[in-house]
Amino acid sequence: MNKNYSACLLVSLFLLSGCASNSQQASGGVIIDIKGIDMSAYYQDLHECRNYASQVNTGSKVAGKTISGAVIGGAIGAITGDSGTAKRAAGVGGLLGAVKGSSQASREKQRVVRNCLKGRGYQVLN
Repeated sequence: MNKNYSACLLVSLFLLSGCASNSQQASGGVIIDIKGIDMSAYYQDLHECRNYASQVNTGSKVAGKTISGAVIGGAIGAITGDSGTAKRAAGVGGLLGAVKGSSQASREKQRVVRNCLKGRGYQVLN
């Protein structure tokens, strides 16, 4: 039962992380008030702002959260069970940490794009 529970938990976490990234991509676009806007200039500005956002260090955010999640999960597993439990808990903690780090990096990139467009005079609605 314990192995089945762990397997179900890991599968659920993978599915949730996929849903989180899909919803980020679906709603990740910036919405602006387009009244009186030259759309070709907007798309050029958007491209430049996205280039700035690409400078967000996604890898370090994911790695940091993965490591901290694994350490915390492993410690909790060691306290509550044996070494096998500690290993499984570290894996789950690492996975949860990676999802959290990825989500934080995505939000930071969106914030950079929004701030960049606002700085260029666009009225950002979302």
